[in-house]
Amino acid sequence: MKKLLLTALAALIFVPFSSAQIAVKGDVVYTMAGDPIENGVVLMRDGKIERVGQFDIPDGYEVMEAAVVTPGLVDAHTVVGLAGYLNQPHDQDQVERSAPIQPELRAIDAYNPREALLEWVRGFGVTTMHTGHGPGVLVSGQTMIVKTIGNDVQEAVIDPAAMVAVTLGNGARASSGSPGTRSKMIAMLRSELLKAQNYDPEKGTDLRMATLKAVLDGDMRMLITVERSHDILTTLRLAEEFDIDIVLDSASEAYLVTEQIKEAGVPVITHPTMARHGGERANATFEAGAHLRDAGIPFALQSGFEAYVPKTRVILFEAGVAAANGLSFEEALASITIDAARILGVDERVGSLEAGKDADIAMYNGDPFEYTTHAIGVIINGEVVSTVVR
Repeated sequence: MKKLLLTALAALIFVPFSSAQIAVKGDVVYTMAGDPIENGVVLMRDGKIERVGQFDIPDGYEVMEAAVVTPGLVDAHTVVGLAGYLNQPHDQDQVERSAPIQPELRAIDAYNPREALLEWVRGFGVTTMHTGHGPGVLVSGQTMIVKTIGNDVQEAVIDPAAMVAVTLGNGARASSGSPGTRSKMIAMLRSELLKAQNYDPEKGTDLRMATLKAVLDGDMRMLITVERSHDILTTLRLAEEFDIDIVLDSASEAYLVTEQIKEAGVPVITHPTMARHGGERANATFEAGAHLRDAGIPFALQSGFEAYVPKTRVILFEAGVAAANGLSFEEALASITIDAARILGVDERVGSLEAGKDADIAMYNGDPFEYTTHAIGVIINGEVVSTVVR
């Protein structure tokens, strides 16, 4: 696996030039803000999209061409940048197991912008990621939203403190000690939230309480990884009790309780389409996205967390399989572009090709969801960051 990954990474050529004015021409341009445009053009200037449509390219633009052009892909949940491809202790910072509740842990303090997995996923067109502390303990820490560029985290970051990552169910059971049951998990979480209600940030220096207070005040959301339907309902009750803004993560049995999720107005970042159906995901379905769509629940796909090398899936392929299991092509593409951006709250900048938005573009030499198709170019903030020679 390591040899295959390095070989694939070697195929990426990082283009040294940066043009202030770039024109990308596509046989088909999927803007995700309207109908696809045949023989479409995207003009970029100074890192932003200038114009999108069907027109002649003006003089003075660096021209690139592709069969299919899409917005840069948005991975709604991953641990890339904290989890590395070597699967060794020195590059595994996504879960701290010394205590069950640690919301004060900041993703920005552990994120490695030089991690090889960033190059790997960027080579498939991923330009924005929601990453950080992942499932594995009751409250593992904070998440962040970044672009897949930069040698310094400050160059990459969009939102340094997006959500607080929580796990409920078997994934939060301690190997020894507490919590060992579901009721204990909820009791521990409720206890901390009750304490945070009375915390005054101006009079205290408790990082844990300050973070949970931010959640209670609506300044941060909770990303709650949960699978079973009864755990989903418990999560919704907890959110209602404390009036907190949550996002359901993975939620493989969401299709059993869609009415309650819809009534609560909670979005879902559903599990990777090809996630293995075992354990708490025994009742997962390839049609998860289609069920959520039919129920009118906002959803996005994710690459998620994997316990084996290289610690990530590729959302492009996950969306492709979703498109073969109930979603249309454009619905599947939306789940990894504009719909993901909306759930993450960054749709004013990314997720679609519209004038004024960040110039993040993925270019393909065929149908993006076909395994034989290659991402032949990626642009982030108006700069060509990679092309592929095959």
